Amino acid sequence: MEEWIIYKEFRFEAAHKLPHHEGKCRRLHGHSWIGRVHIKGNALQTAGSQKDMILDFGILSEYLKPLVEDFLDHHYLNETTGLENPTSEAIARWIYEKLEVLGLPGLHAVEIHETCTSGCVYRKM
Repeated sequence: MEEWIIYKEFRFEAAHKLPHHEGKCRRLHGHSWIGRVHIKGNALQTAGSQKDMILDFGILSEYLKPLVEDFLDHHYLNETTGLENPTSEAIARWIYEKLEVLGLPGLHAVEIHETCTSGCVYRKM
């Protein structure tokens, strides 16, 4: 059996604080976040404008656009996401669940990097 995993990268600037953290992340601070949404499939489209694709990257971008613009980019994540403690792990799960509700086909995982050396991947088993 064949399998493909594609991804779309997105970026946003946002602030948060981790009220339960014992270190400096307890204070309000910001990051230049990088995210990726991974889509998985085991068959390519056989006809139409998406022939030989799992999913058009433009369609994937349309699912992401309102989340990034309305909740993530240049926002205070503690408020816009409703997360009390918006860690990278919690944000990755929050994005995944929003995309799942929107019905994004083939949704496999959401990856979040809060710094150039630290991040996480969330997926449902």
